[in-house]
Amino acid sequence: MMEIFSAIASAAPGVFTIPVIIAMFIGTVVGIGVGALPGLSATMGIAVLIPLTFSLEPLVALGMVAGIYNGAMYGGSIPAILLRIPGTPAGIATVFDGHEMAKKGNPKLALDISLVSSSLGSAVSAIALLLLAPPLAAIALKFGQADYFWLAVFGLTAISVLLAGNPVKGFLSACLGLFVGLIGIDALTGNQRFTFDTPDLLSGVNIIVILTGLYAIPPAIDLMTGKAGIAAGHIDVSGSRAKFPWHTLVPVWIRSSVIGLVIGLIPALGGNIAALLAWNEQRRWTKNPGAYGTGEPDGIAAPECANNADTGATLIPALTLGIPGNAVAAVVLGALLVHGLRPGPELFRANADVVYGFMLTMLVTAGFMWVIGKFGSRLYVNVLRMPGKLLGPFVLGLTIVGVYSIHNSMFEVWLMLGFGALGFLMERLAIPTAPAVLAVILGPIAEESLRRALLISGGDMSVLLAGPISWMLAALTIIAVLSPLWKAIQSRRAARTGAEAS
Repeated sequence: MMEIFSAIASAAPGVFTIPVIIAMFIGTVVGIGVGALPGLSATMGIAVLIPLTFSLEPLVALGMVAGIYNGAMYGGSIPAILLRIPGTPAGIATVFDGHEMAKKGNPKLALDISLVSSSLGSAVSAIALLLLAPPLAAIALKFGQADYFWLAVFGLTAISVLLAGNPVKGFLSACLGLFVGLIGIDALTGNQRFTFDTPDLLSGVNIIVILTGLYAIPPAIDLMTGKAGIAAGHIDVSGSRAKFPWHTLVPVWIRSSVIGLVIGLIPALGGNIAALLAWNEQRRWTKNPGAYGTGEPDGIAAPECANNADTGATLIPALTLGIPGNAVAAVVLGALLVHGLRPGPELFRANADVVYGFMLTMLVTAGFMWVIGKFGSRLYVNVLRMPGKLLGPFVLGLTIVGVYSIHNSMFEVWLMLGFGALGFLMERLAIPTAPAVLAVILGPIAEESLRRALLISGGDMSVLLAGPISWMLAALTIIAVLSPLWKAIQSRRAARTGAEAS
Protein backbone atom coordinates (compact mmCIF):
# COMPACT_ATOMS: atom_id res chain seq x y z
CA MET A 1 0.00 0.00 0.00
CA MET A 2 2.90 2.36 0.75
CA GLU A 3 4.21 1.76 -2.78
CA ILE A 4 0.81 2.77 -4.17
CA PHE A 5 0.76 6.00 -2.16
CA SER A 6 4.32 6.75 -3.25
CA ALA A 7 3.38 6.23 -6.91
CA ILE A 8 0.33 8.48 -6.54
CA ALA A 9 2.45 11.21 -4.97
CA SER A 10 4.97 10.96 -7.82
CA ALA A 11 2.22 11.16 -10.47
CA ALA A 12 0.28 14.06 -8.93
CA PRO A 13 2.61 16.91 -10.08
CA GLY A 14 2.21 15.81 -13.69
CA VAL A 15 -1.60 15.84 -13.41
CA PHE A 16 -1.86 19.33 -11.95
CA THR A 17 -0.21 21.12 -14.84
CA ILE A 18 -1.95 23.67 -17.05
CA PRO A 19 -2.10 21.50 -20.23
CA VAL A 20 -3.51 18.47 -18.40
CA ILE A 21 -6.06 20.54 -16.46
CA ILE A 22 -7.25 22.22 -19.66
CA ALA A 23 -7.46 18.83 -21.39
CA MET A 24 -9.49 17.35 -18.51
CA PHE A 25 -11.87 20.32 -18.48
CA ILE A 26 -12.42 20.24 -22.26
CA GLY A 27 -12.86 16.46 -22.18
CA THR A 28 -15.49 16.70 -19.43
CA VAL A 29 -17.47 19.38 -21.30
CA VAL A 30 -17.30 17.36 -24.53
CA GLY A 31 -18.24 14.18 -22.66
CA ILE A 32 -21.35 15.73 -21.13
CA GLY A 33 -22.35 16.97 -24.58
CA VAL A 34 -21.75 13.57 -26.18
CA GLY A 35 -23.71 11.79 -23.45
CA ALA A 36 -26.60 14.23 -23.76
CA LEU A 37 -27.03 13.59 -27.50
CA PRO A 38 -29.18 10.49 -28.14
CA GLY A 39 -27.37 7.98 -30.31
CA LEU A 40 -23.88 9.02 -29.25
CA SER A 41 -21.85 7.39 -26.48
CA ALA A 42 -18.60 7.60 -24.54
CA THR A 43 -17.16 4.90 -26.81
CA MET A 44 -17.82 6.97 -29.90
CA GLY A 45 -16.54 10.18 -28.32
CA ILE A 46 -13.23 8.61 -27.25
CA ALA A 47 -12.82 6.78 -30.56
CA VAL A 48 -13.20 10.06 -32.47
CA LEU A 49 -10.79 11.79 -30.10
CA ILE A 50 -7.90 9.28 -30.29
CA PRO A 51 -6.62 10.28 -33.77
CA LEU A 52 -6.57 13.90 -32.61
CA THR A 53 -4.27 13.09 -29.68
CA PHE A 54 -1.34 11.59 -31.59
CA SER A 55 0.80 14.70 -31.14
CA LEU A 56 -0.13 15.28 -27.49
CA GLU A 57 1.74 14.13 -24.42
CA PRO A 58 0.31 10.81 -23.11
CA LEU A 59 -1.03 12.28 -19.87
CA VAL A 60 -2.67 15.21 -21.67
CA ALA A 61 -4.41 12.82 -24.07
CA LEU A 62 -5.46 10.42 -21.30
CA GLY A 63 -6.77 13.31 -19.19
CA MET A 64 -9.07 14.26 -22.04
CA VAL A 65 -10.15 10.61 -22.39
CA ALA A 66 -10.97 10.47 -18.66
CA GLY A 67 -13.06 13.64 -18.96
CA ILE A 68 -15.06 12.29 -21.89
CA TYR A 69 -15.65 8.96 -20.14
CA ASN A 70 -16.89 10.45 -16.87
CA GLY A 71 -18.77 13.31 -18.54
CA ALA A 72 -20.64 11.07 -20.96
CA MET A 73 -21.88 8.79 -18.17
CA TYR A 74 -23.45 11.80 -16.42
CA GLY A 75 -24.55 13.51 -19.65
CA GLY A 76 -26.83 10.61 -20.53
CA SER A 77 -29.06 11.50 -17.57
CA ILE A 78 -29.86 15.01 -18.88
CA PRO A 79 -32.18 13.98 -21.75
CA ALA A 80 -33.35 11.00 -19.67
CA ILE A 81 -34.69 13.38 -17.03
CA LEU A 82 -35.87 16.22 -19.25
CA LEU A 83 -37.16 14.36 -22.32
CA ARG A 84 -37.56 10.71 -21.24
CA ILE A 85 -34.79 9.82 -23.71
CA PRO A 86 -31.65 8.16 -22.27
CA GLY A 87 -28.65 9.79 -23.91
CA THR A 88 -26.58 6.63 -23.33
CA PRO A 89 -27.52 3.01 -22.54
CA ALA A 90 -26.55 3.64 -18.91
CA GLY A 91 -29.30 6.28 -18.66
CA ILE A 92 -32.18 3.84 -19.13
CA ALA A 93 -32.91 3.37 -15.43
CA THR A 94 -32.71 7.12 -14.77
CA VAL A 95 -35.76 7.62 -16.99
CA PHE A 96 -38.04 5.73 -14.60
CA ASP A 97 -37.99 8.24 -11.75
CA GLY A 98 -36.02 11.14 -13.23
CA HIS A 99 -38.57 12.10 -15.87
CA GLU A 100 -41.46 11.58 -13.48
CA MET A 101 -39.88 14.03 -11.03
CA ALA A 102 -39.39 16.50 -13.88
CA LYS A 103 -43.05 16.13 -14.87
CA LYS A 104 -43.98 17.03 -11.31
CA GLY A 105 -42.20 20.36 -11.77
CA ASN A 106 -38.79 19.53 -10.26
CA PRO A 107 -36.38 18.99 -13.16
CA LYS A 108 -33.70 21.05 -11.40
CA LEU A 109 -33.83 18.82 -8.31
CA ALA A 110 -33.75 15.69 -10.48
CA LEU A 111 -30.68 17.02 -12.31
CA ASP A 112 -29.04 17.94 -8.99
CA ILE A 113 -29.58 14.45 -7.57
CA SER A 114 -28.23 12.92 -10.75
CA LEU A 115 -25.19 15.22 -10.72
CA VAL A 116 -24.24 14.64 -7.07
CA SER A 117 -24.81 10.88 -7.37
CA SER A 118 -22.80 10.68 -10.60
CA SER A 119 -19.91 12.68 -9.13
CA LEU A 120 -19.80 10.55 -5.98
CA GLY A 121 -19.97 7.33 -7.97
CA SER A 122 -17.15 8.47 -10.25
CA ALA A 123 -15.03 9.53 -7.28
CA VAL A 124 -15.54 6.22 -5.46
CA SER A 125 -14.70 4.35 -8.65
CA ALA A 126 -11.54 6.39 -9.21
CA ILE A 127 -10.38 5.82 -5.63
CA ALA A 128 -11.00 2.08 -6.03
CA LEU A 129 -9.03 2.18 -9.28
CA LEU A 130 -6.13 3.93 -7.54
CA LEU A 131 -5.96 1.81 -4.38
CA LEU A 132 -7.46 -1.58 -5.14
CA ALA A 133 -6.73 -2.36 -8.79
CA PRO A 134 -4.70 -5.59 -8.38
CA PRO A 135 -6.76 -7.26 -5.59
CA LEU A 136 -10.09 -6.30 -7.20
CA ALA A 137 -8.97 -7.66 -10.57
CA ALA A 138 -8.32 -10.99 -8.84
CA ILE A 139 -12.01 -11.16 -7.88
CA ALA A 140 -13.04 -10.90 -11.52
CA LEU A 141 -10.78 -13.84 -12.37
CA LYS A 142 -12.78 -16.10 -10.04
CA PHE A 143 -15.81 -15.95 -12.37
CA GLY A 144 -16.00 -18.97 -14.68
CA GLN A 145 -18.18 -19.48 -17.74
CA ALA A 146 -21.01 -21.02 -15.69
CA ASP A 147 -20.90 -18.05 -13.31
CA TYR A 148 -21.23 -15.62 -16.22
CA PHE A 149 -24.22 -17.61 -17.47
CA TRP A 150 -26.04 -17.44 -14.14
CA LEU A 151 -25.16 -13.78 -13.67
CA ALA A 152 -26.69 -12.93 -17.05
CA VAL A 153 -29.78 -15.06 -16.36
CA PHE A 154 -30.26 -13.51 -12.93
CA GLY A 155 -29.96 -9.96 -14.24
CA LEU A 156 -32.40 -10.62 -17.05
CA THR A 157 -34.89 -12.44 -14.83
CA ALA A 158 -34.80 -9.86 -12.05
CA ILE A 159 -35.41 -6.94 -14.40
CA SER A 160 -38.12 -8.76 -16.38
CA VAL A 161 -40.05 -9.84 -13.28
CA LEU A 162 -39.56 -6.95 -10.91
CA LEU A 163 -39.49 -4.05 -13.36
CA ALA A 164 -42.80 -4.82 -15.02
CA GLY A 165 -46.11 -4.60 -13.21
CA ASN A 166 -47.09 -7.69 -15.22
CA PRO A 167 -44.30 -10.34 -15.27
CA VAL A 168 -45.76 -11.90 -18.42
CA LYS A 169 -45.27 -8.62 -20.30
CA GLY A 170 -41.78 -8.33 -18.82
CA PHE A 171 -40.80 -11.76 -20.14
CA LEU A 172 -42.44 -10.97 -23.50
CA SER A 173 -40.23 -7.90 -23.79
CA ALA A 174 -37.18 -9.93 -22.77
CA CYS A 175 -37.95 -12.57 -25.43
CA LEU A 176 -37.98 -9.81 -28.06
CA GLY A 177 -34.54 -8.69 -26.91
CA LEU A 178 -33.22 -12.26 -26.86
CA PHE A 179 -34.29 -12.70 -30.49
CA VAL A 180 -32.60 -9.46 -31.54
CA GLY A 181 -29.46 -10.57 -29.68
CA LEU A 182 -29.32 -13.74 -31.83
CA ILE A 183 -29.07 -11.78 -35.07
CA GLY A 184 -25.66 -11.87 -36.71
CA ILE A 185 -22.77 -14.34 -36.88
CA ASP A 186 -22.58 -17.08 -34.25
CA ALA A 187 -19.47 -16.30 -32.20
CA LEU A 188 -18.60 -19.99 -31.73
CA THR A 189 -19.43 -21.54 -35.11
CA GLY A 190 -19.29 -18.59 -37.51
CA ASN A 191 -22.72 -19.42 -38.96
CA GLN A 192 -25.17 -16.66 -39.91
CA ARG A 193 -28.34 -16.40 -37.84
CA PHE A 194 -31.47 -14.45 -38.81
CA THR A 195 -29.55 -12.18 -41.16
CA PHE A 196 -31.94 -12.81 -44.10
CA ASP A 197 -28.96 -12.57 -46.49
CA THR A 198 -28.52 -8.92 -45.51
CA PRO A 199 -24.84 -7.94 -45.14
CA ASP A 200 -25.79 -5.08 -42.78
CA LEU A 201 -27.00 -7.62 -40.20
CA LEU A 202 -23.86 -9.77 -40.18
CA SER A 203 -22.48 -7.89 -37.19
CA GLY A 204 -25.85 -7.96 -35.41
CA VAL A 205 -27.98 -5.05 -34.26
CA ASN A 206 -25.96 -2.29 -32.62
CA ILE A 207 -27.17 -1.60 -29.07
CA ILE A 208 -27.29 2.14 -29.80
CA VAL A 209 -29.71 1.49 -32.68
CA ILE A 210 -32.22 -0.46 -30.59
CA LEU A 211 -31.78 1.84 -27.58
CA THR A 212 -32.38 4.98 -29.63
CA GLY A 213 -35.31 3.44 -31.45
CA LEU A 214 -37.13 2.16 -28.37
CA TYR A 215 -36.41 5.16 -26.15
CA ALA A 216 -35.98 8.24 -28.34
CA ILE A 217 -38.59 7.85 -31.10
CA PRO A 218 -41.74 7.31 -28.94
CA PRO A 219 -41.12 10.46 -26.81
CA ALA A 220 -40.35 12.45 -29.97
CA ILE A 221 -43.69 11.33 -31.44
CA ASP A 222 -45.46 12.30 -28.21
CA LEU A 223 -43.79 15.71 -28.27
CA MET A 224 -44.84 16.34 -31.86
CA THR A 225 -48.42 15.28 -31.17
CA GLY A 226 -48.65 17.32 -27.96
CA LYS A 227 -49.13 14.26 -25.73
CA ALA A 228 -45.94 14.80 -23.73
CA GLY A 229 -43.98 17.63 -22.26
CA ILE A 230 -43.72 19.67 -19.10
CA ALA A 231 -45.47 22.99 -18.73
CA ALA A 232 -42.88 25.75 -18.51
CA GLY A 233 -44.82 27.44 -15.76
CA HIS A 234 -44.31 24.44 -13.48
CA ILE A 235 -40.53 24.29 -13.79
CA ASP A 236 -38.72 24.80 -10.49
CA VAL A 237 -35.26 26.31 -10.98
CA SER A 238 -34.91 27.54 -7.41
CA GLY A 239 -32.26 26.45 -4.96
CA SER A 240 -33.63 22.94 -4.55
CA ARG A 241 -30.23 21.60 -3.52
CA ALA A 242 -30.38 23.36 -0.14
CA LYS A 243 -33.92 22.21 0.63
CA PHE A 244 -33.45 18.55 -0.12
CA PRO A 245 -32.45 16.16 2.75
CA TRP A 246 -29.30 14.82 1.12
CA HIS A 247 -28.36 12.67 4.11
CA THR A 248 -31.20 10.29 3.26
CA LEU A 249 -29.36 9.28 0.09
CA VAL A 250 -26.15 8.17 1.86
CA PRO A 251 -27.24 4.48 2.20
CA VAL A 252 -28.35 4.52 -1.44
CA TRP A 253 -24.98 5.85 -2.57
CA ILE A 254 -23.07 3.25 -0.53
CA ARG A 255 -25.14 0.33 -1.82
CA SER A 256 -25.10 1.54 -5.43
CA SER A 257 -21.36 2.25 -5.41
CA VAL A 258 -20.68 -1.33 -4.34
CA ILE A 259 -22.96 -2.65 -7.09
CA GLY A 260 -21.26 -0.46 -9.68
CA LEU A 261 -17.78 -1.54 -8.59
CA VAL A 262 -18.65 -5.24 -8.66
CA ILE A 263 -20.38 -5.05 -12.05
CA GLY A 264 -17.51 -3.01 -13.48
CA LEU A 265 -15.02 -5.69 -12.47
CA ILE A 266 -16.83 -8.37 -14.47
CA PRO A 267 -15.93 -8.26 -18.17
CA ALA A 268 -18.73 -7.86 -20.76
CA LEU A 269 -21.15 -6.14 -18.39
CA GLY A 270 -21.24 -2.36 -18.00
CA GLY A 271 -22.85 0.78 -16.63
CA ASN A 272 -26.27 0.05 -18.14
CA ILE A 273 -26.53 -3.25 -16.27
CA ALA A 274 -25.11 -1.69 -13.10
CA ALA A 275 -27.71 1.09 -13.24
CA LEU A 276 -30.65 -1.25 -13.76
CA LEU A 277 -29.52 -3.64 -11.02
CA ALA A 278 -28.93 -0.76 -8.58
CA TRP A 279 -32.40 0.69 -9.29
CA ASN A 280 -33.92 -2.76 -8.87
CA GLU A 281 -32.03 -3.45 -5.63
CA GLN A 282 -33.02 -0.08 -4.21
CA ARG A 283 -36.66 -0.82 -5.05
CA ARG A 284 -36.33 -4.23 -3.41
CA TRP A 285 -34.82 -2.82 -0.20
CA THR A 286 -37.34 -0.05 0.30
CA LYS A 287 -40.52 -0.36 2.36
CA ASN A 288 -42.57 1.25 -0.40
CA PRO A 289 -41.53 -0.31 -3.74
CA GLY A 290 -44.72 0.89 -5.42
CA ALA A 291 -43.49 4.49 -5.23
CA TYR A 292 -40.61 3.78 -7.60
CA GLY A 293 -41.27 4.93 -11.11
CA THR A 294 -43.28 7.91 -9.84
CA GLY A 295 -40.43 10.35 -9.13
CA GLU A 296 -38.57 8.90 -6.13
CA PRO A 297 -35.22 10.62 -5.40
CA ASP A 298 -33.70 7.23 -4.52
CA GLY A 299 -34.72 5.99 -7.97
CA ILE A 300 -32.49 8.65 -9.54
CA ALA A 301 -29.57 8.41 -7.10
CA ALA A 302 -29.18 4.63 -7.30
CA PRO A 303 -28.70 4.17 -11.07
CA GLU A 304 -26.66 7.32 -11.53
CA CYS A 305 -24.28 6.45 -8.70
CA ALA A 306 -23.94 2.84 -9.93
CA ASN A 307 -23.31 3.59 -13.60
CA ASN A 308 -20.59 6.09 -12.69
CA ALA A 309 -19.06 3.77 -10.08
CA ASP A 310 -18.68 1.34 -12.96
CA THR A 311 -16.35 3.63 -14.96
CA GLY A 312 -13.12 3.23 -13.00
CA ALA A 313 -13.90 -0.37 -11.99
CA THR A 314 -14.19 -1.35 -15.66
CA LEU A 315 -10.64 -0.10 -16.20
CA ILE A 316 -9.20 -2.24 -13.38
CA PRO A 317 -9.02 -5.54 -15.36
CA ALA A 318 -8.16 -3.50 -18.48
CA LEU A 319 -5.10 -1.86 -16.95
CA THR A 320 -3.90 -4.71 -14.73
CA LEU A 321 -4.63 -7.69 -16.99
CA GLY A 322 -5.15 -6.18 -20.45
CA ILE A 323 -8.75 -7.48 -20.45
CA PRO A 324 -11.25 -4.73 -21.41
CA GLY A 325 -14.48 -4.98 -19.45
CA ASN A 326 -16.59 -3.25 -22.11
CA ALA A 327 -16.36 -1.32 -25.36
CA VAL A 328 -15.24 1.90 -23.65
CA ALA A 329 -12.44 0.11 -21.83
CA ALA A 330 -11.35 -1.43 -25.13
CA VAL A 331 -11.14 2.02 -26.73
CA VAL A 332 -9.20 3.32 -23.72
CA LEU A 333 -6.75 0.44 -24.15
CA GLY A 334 -6.39 1.55 -27.76
CA ALA A 335 -5.54 5.05 -26.55
CA LEU A 336 -2.86 3.61 -24.25
CA LEU A 337 -1.35 1.54 -27.05
CA VAL A 338 -1.34 4.54 -29.39
CA HIS A 339 0.90 6.34 -26.89
CA GLY A 340 3.25 3.39 -26.45
CA LEU A 341 1.80 2.04 -23.19
CA ARG A 342 1.17 -1.72 -23.03
CA PRO A 343 -1.57 -2.73 -20.54
CA GLY A 344 -0.73 -5.43 -18.04
CA PRO A 345 1.16 -5.86 -14.75
CA GLU A 346 4.33 -4.41 -16.28
CA LEU A 347 2.51 -1.14 -17.02
CA PHE A 348 2.55 -0.24 -13.31
CA ARG A 349 6.32 -0.67 -13.18
CA ALA A 350 7.52 0.71 -16.51
CA ASN A 351 5.09 3.65 -16.77
CA ALA A 352 3.94 4.22 -13.20
CA ASP A 353 3.81 8.02 -13.50
CA VAL A 354 1.53 7.91 -16.55
CA VAL A 355 -0.79 5.12 -15.42
CA TYR A 356 -1.25 6.53 -11.92
CA GLY A 357 -1.61 9.99 -13.45
CA PHE A 358 -4.37 8.64 -15.69
CA MET A 359 -6.15 7.15 -12.66
CA LEU A 360 -5.83 10.49 -10.86
CA THR A 361 -7.42 12.25 -13.84
CA MET A 362 -10.45 9.98 -13.40
CA LEU A 363 -10.79 11.40 -9.86
CA VAL A 364 -10.18 15.01 -10.86
CA THR A 365 -12.66 14.90 -13.75
CA ALA A 366 -15.31 13.65 -11.31
CA GLY A 367 -14.89 17.01 -9.56
CA PHE A 368 -14.93 18.92 -12.85
CA MET A 369 -18.15 17.12 -13.75
CA TRP A 370 -19.78 18.39 -10.55
CA VAL A 371 -18.64 21.99 -11.16
CA ILE A 372 -19.77 22.03 -14.80
CA GLY A 373 -23.08 20.34 -13.99
CA LYS A 374 -23.76 22.68 -11.07
CA PHE A 375 -23.59 25.75 -13.27
CA GLY A 376 -25.12 24.08 -16.28
CA SER A 377 -28.29 22.63 -14.75
CA ARG A 378 -30.09 25.99 -14.89
CA LEU A 379 -29.35 26.08 -18.61
CA TYR A 380 -30.36 22.48 -19.24
CA VAL A 381 -33.92 22.93 -17.93
CA ASN A 382 -34.55 25.64 -20.50
CA VAL A 383 -34.94 22.91 -23.12
CA LEU A 384 -38.33 22.28 -21.56
CA ARG A 385 -39.44 25.78 -22.51
CA MET A 386 -39.20 24.92 -26.20
CA PRO A 387 -42.61 24.04 -27.72
CA GLY A 388 -43.02 20.29 -28.11
CA LYS A 389 -43.90 20.57 -31.79
CA LEU A 390 -40.46 22.12 -32.36
CA LEU A 391 -38.55 20.00 -29.86
CA GLY A 392 -39.90 16.71 -31.24
CA PRO A 393 -38.50 17.14 -34.79
CA PHE A 394 -35.24 18.45 -33.30
CA VAL A 395 -34.86 15.29 -31.17
CA LEU A 396 -35.77 13.12 -34.15
CA GLY A 397 -33.14 14.85 -36.28
CA LEU A 398 -30.48 14.38 -33.60
CA THR A 399 -31.26 10.67 -33.30
CA ILE A 400 -31.00 10.18 -37.06
CA VAL A 401 -27.66 12.01 -37.22
CA GLY A 402 -26.36 10.14 -34.16
CA VAL A 403 -27.31 6.68 -35.46
CA TYR A 404 -26.04 7.42 -38.98
CA SER A 405 -22.67 8.52 -37.59
CA ILE A 406 -22.05 5.11 -36.00
CA HIS A 407 -21.28 3.33 -39.28
CA ASN A 408 -22.46 5.87 -41.89
CA SER A 409 -25.32 3.46 -42.61
CA MET A 410 -28.82 4.45 -43.72
CA PHE A 411 -29.84 0.83 -43.07
CA GLU A 412 -29.26 1.39 -39.34
CA VAL A 413 -31.29 4.61 -39.51
CA TRP A 414 -34.27 2.72 -41.00
CA LEU A 415 -33.75 -0.05 -38.46
CA MET A 416 -33.79 2.52 -35.67
CA LEU A 417 -37.05 4.00 -36.99
CA GLY A 418 -38.52 0.48 -37.13
CA PHE A 419 -37.61 -0.11 -33.49
CA GLY A 420 -39.11 3.31 -32.76
CA ALA A 421 -42.45 2.22 -34.20
CA LEU A 422 -42.22 -1.01 -32.18
CA GLY A 423 -41.39 0.95 -29.01
CA PHE A 424 -44.36 3.26 -29.60
CA LEU A 425 -46.63 0.20 -29.89
CA MET A 426 -45.12 -1.40 -26.77
CA GLU A 427 -45.78 1.76 -24.76
CA ARG A 428 -49.40 1.78 -25.85
CA LEU A 429 -49.74 -1.87 -24.77
CA ALA A 430 -47.93 -1.15 -21.44
CA ILE A 431 -45.12 -3.56 -22.31
CA PRO A 432 -41.84 -2.38 -20.69
CA THR A 433 -38.95 -1.76 -23.07
CA ALA A 434 -36.08 -2.02 -20.54
CA PRO A 435 -36.10 -5.88 -20.44
CA ALA A 436 -35.77 -5.92 -24.25
CA VAL A 437 -32.69 -3.68 -24.21
CA LEU A 438 -31.12 -5.61 -21.34
CA ALA A 439 -31.82 -8.93 -23.12
CA VAL A 440 -29.95 -7.70 -26.21
CA ILE A 441 -26.91 -7.19 -23.97
CA LEU A 442 -27.23 -10.17 -21.63
CA GLY A 443 -28.66 -12.72 -24.07
CA PRO A 444 -25.44 -13.25 -26.06
CA ILE A 445 -23.42 -13.32 -22.82
CA ALA A 446 -25.67 -16.05 -21.37
CA GLU A 447 -25.65 -18.09 -24.59
CA GLU A 448 -21.91 -17.96 -25.20
CA SER A 449 -21.08 -18.63 -21.54
CA LEU A 450 -23.45 -21.61 -21.42
CA ARG A 451 -22.05 -23.13 -24.61
CA ARG A 452 -18.44 -22.60 -23.56
CA ALA A 453 -19.12 -24.16 -20.14
CA LEU A 454 -20.68 -27.23 -21.78
CA LEU A 455 -17.85 -27.51 -24.30
CA ILE A 456 -15.26 -27.39 -21.52
CA SER A 457 -17.14 -30.02 -19.48
CA GLY A 458 -17.85 -32.31 -22.45
CA GLY A 459 -21.60 -31.70 -22.21
CA ASP A 460 -21.88 -32.37 -18.45
CA MET A 461 -24.75 -30.19 -17.18
CA SER A 462 -23.50 -30.43 -13.60
CA VAL A 463 -20.82 -27.86 -14.49
CA LEU A 464 -23.54 -25.19 -14.22
CA LEU A 465 -23.71 -25.75 -10.45
CA ALA A 466 -20.11 -26.65 -9.78
CA GLY A 467 -19.11 -23.61 -7.71
CA PRO A 468 -20.44 -21.43 -4.87
CA ILE A 469 -20.88 -18.40 -7.12
CA SER A 470 -23.10 -20.40 -9.49
CA TRP A 471 -25.17 -21.77 -6.58
CA MET A 472 -25.71 -18.28 -5.17
CA LEU A 473 -26.72 -16.75 -8.50
CA ALA A 474 -29.00 -19.70 -9.33
CA ALA A 475 -30.73 -19.32 -5.96
CA LEU A 476 -31.23 -15.59 -6.55
CA THR A 477 -32.71 -16.34 -10.00
CA ILE A 478 -35.21 -18.81 -8.52
CA ILE A 479 -36.20 -16.27 -5.85
CA ALA A 480 -36.75 -13.62 -8.53
CA VAL A 481 -38.97 -15.96 -10.55
CA LEU A 482 -41.02 -17.06 -7.53
CA SER A 483 -41.42 -13.61 -5.98
CA PRO A 484 -44.51 -12.62 -8.07
CA LEU A 485 -46.16 -15.94 -7.17
CA TRP A 486 -45.42 -15.38 -3.48
CA LYS A 487 -46.83 -11.85 -3.64
CA ALA A 488 -49.98 -13.15 -5.36
CA ILE A 489 -50.46 -15.78 -2.64
CA GLN A 490 -49.97 -13.16 0.07
CA SER A 491 -52.47 -10.82 -1.61
CA ARG A 492 -55.07 -13.58 -1.84
CA ARG A 493 -54.56 -14.48 1.82
CA ALA A 494 -54.94 -10.83 2.82
CA ALA A 495 -58.08 -10.48 0.71
CA ARG A 496 -59.53 -13.69 2.16
CA THR A 497 -58.75 -12.57 5.72
CA GLY A 498 -60.37 -9.20 5.04
CA ALA A 499 -63.48 -10.86 3.61
CA GLU A 500 -63.81 -13.17 6.61
CA ALA A 501 -63.34 -10.29 9.03
CA SER A 502 -66.13 -8.31 7.34
